[in-house]
Amino acid sequence: MDTKTTEKTAPDTGTEKAGAAAETATDEAGAAAETATDEAGAAAETATAADTADLLDEQDERDGDERDGDEPDDDGADSPEAASSGTTGIGAAAAALVSAGLSAVALTGTWTGKVVAERETLIGQIKTSGSGTPAQQISEIYGDAWHSTALVNGVFALIALLVAVLVLTLPRRPAWVRAVAVAGAVLGGLGLLLSLGTYFDLFLSLPTTGS
Repeated sequence: MDTKTTEKTAPDTGTEKAGAAAETATDEAGAAAETATDEAGAAAETATAADTADLLDEQDERDGDERDGDEPDDDGADSPEAASSGTTGIGAAAAALVSAGLSAVALTGTWTGKVVAERETLIGQIKTSGSGTPAQQISEIYGDAWHSTALVNGVFALIALLVAVLVLTLPRRPAWVRAVAVAGAVLGGLGLLLSLGTYFDLFLSLPTTGS
């Protein structure tokens, strides 16, 4: 009876050991699988983060290149040379218009010339009021007034001519500015010639008492 019991117990003990070994192997396999899965997931996350960082770096580089490519245009628009060119163009246009205006004034006469002429007339009347001869009266009252008017107009004409020549020597001037400057120079030169001729009595001489 004892022998049979022992024989029956021995197989059961072997089965239990085999089951325990199988369970241990299964647990180890599962742990290994979980570890491999975790490592694979971590590697995938690392690779994804690296790819994202690379993409962001590439995007930043492209944005930087685009900004660098746009900067020269802004710098060129705001550069001192561009500002200087714009200022020179505006100044040349204004000077050309001033020259044309002064030339017209020199040819038609100015309020300043009229005032100076009236002053010379008054001075001549005062000087010759008591004992002046007719020749002195003509010279003091009329001659000085005419010469003063010619002198004032000649000054305006000379200024107009100088401004026009200055505009013509400036670089980078538009065509219309050059045309206005040429017109101012021509009219200024003509006004200067007329003023000189009037001042020195080249066109019309003063009347005499015998005429």
